[in-house]
Amino acid sequence: MGKKQGKRTKRETETCDSRGDLDAGNTAPTSSDTFSFDTIIASVRSSRYLQVLIGLTFAGLLLRFYNLGGNSLWLDEASTLAFARQSLIGIWESTAGGEFNPPLFYWLEHGMLLFGESEFVLRLLPAFLGVLTIPAIYIIGKEFRDKNVGLIAAALLTFSPFHIFYSQEARAYAPMLFFFSLALLFYVRASRSNEARSWVLFGLFSAVAFWMHFYAIVPVAVLILHALVTRAGDIRSDVRNARNLAFSVVAFVVASLPLLIVTVNLFLVRTSSTPTFGIQGLDVIYQTLLQVSGFSDLILVPFILLFVLGVAYTWREDRDGALLLIFMMVLPLVASLILSSRMPMIPRYLIYLLPVYFVGIASAYPGLYALVRDRRAVYLAVAAAVLISTPFLSTYYTTPQKNDWRGFSAELGGMTGEGDLVVVLPPYMAQPLDYYYSNATDGTLELGATTGDELQAIRDRYPDRRAFYVVTGDIFAADPTGDAVGWLDKNAEFAGQRMGIYLFTSA
Repeated sequence: MGKKQGKRTKRETETCDSRGDLDAGNTAPTSSDTFSFDTIIASVRSSRYLQVLIGLTFAGLLLRFYNLGGNSLWLDEASTLAFARQSLIGIWESTAGGEFNPPLFYWLEHGMLLFGESEFVLRLLPAFLGVLTIPAIYIIGKEFRDKNVGLIAAALLTFSPFHIFYSQEARAYAPMLFFFSLALLFYVRASRSNEARSWVLFGLFSAVAFWMHFYAIVPVAVLILHALVTRAGDIRSDVRNARNLAFSVVAFVVASLPLLIVTVNLFLVRTSSTPTFGIQGLDVIYQTLLQVSGFSDLILVPFILLFVLGVAYTWREDRDGALLLIFMMVLPLVASLILSSRMPMIPRYLIYLLPVYFVGIASAYPGLYALVRDRRAVYLAVAAAVLISTPFLSTYYTTPQKNDWRGFSAELGGMTGEGDLVVVLPPYMAQPLDYYYSNATDGTLELGATTGDELQAIRDRYPDRRAFYVVTGDIFAADPTGDAVGWLDKNAEFAGQRMGIYLFTSA
């Protein structure tokens, strides 16, 4: 990543000339200091890149907002609602008291509750920020390599099954990715120009991403490490060359200080025992790469090969940029592999890999251009991004993607009667259940249990009441011994299943 703006401009010109500039031959509008609607229209008319980007952003909007409220809320989304209902101070106190998610997303959702508590409203903010990430990644790719790379990376994100899924979930993953993408953008700019403003903005947007999700601290640390490695020679020759990088670190620490203090304690708690859920070992790496590649082994292999090819092409012209791709993909995966033995690890925590992964894949574009020798080769890459997502999109909007608590609750309500017991295993599964099911309406008594002893105590207390036991696979995380499931096998009858929700009745 060149340190002088002049070098970067020359490389960009050579890249576009040799690999096909879609705007070659078009007359760009005369630059003007006046920002007006006419200027914007003229810019769009003269740039095929902007035209395609607008089309991709609009497609991304449709894919992320269509059927936004269709799936039932699942446990984590119901938990979002529970925290968002608290006061702003109460949300912070929950984080300081042991909630393993930062408060910023809950604060924003607290404001969204002014518009209601529907599934659509709860998912609106992630969907909106998910759409905005598309042009953000275009600019990252453009700054990192050229406009062709930016457009292909934006297309890959637009039709990414992984990103579409989490843009339609009322959790902080898509919002965290948006703000981390802005941090990455300003890091790329700062690495090239060493401009203090870009370094500070990198630090500030990194802090916002961290306030969205704790695991954002990992890629932020990797970027700082990359800066230290690539600037080591300059820093050794004169320590003042580290001044602007230090500004970014100070900006991050100052903006994150209250949360950093809380994080240390939460990390110690989180790693104090062996995790009872999540993915462990090498499967963390495989599952993460599989999911960010679109949940398909058929896509995983060519994507990895294209990423490696993209790194190779980048290495020939920009070794610091190639190191950035390597550092940002390898180090977070290795860190997750190590941490998986001490804390729950799930691929969605690494959603921040998407911009680097897609920019790396898009950087293999010179190979495609060499094959077709036509500047419109970039259109083939965009079309390929659409085609590989087709199998996913063909069923995504017609098949429930989360446990169907809405349908289950309706069925449960048709079976229960006044005086019946509804026992939820584990107890926290009452959050998504109660979003749709009202025991007050049915006249039932709702209880929770985790162990066989607790189930037996409920039976002893209410020996003459009919009981309905609502169970999910999370019971094995809450009760790894399997004691509660063993009790159900002996004392209850299986009454049916709806996706991952199981119903038992008293024998």
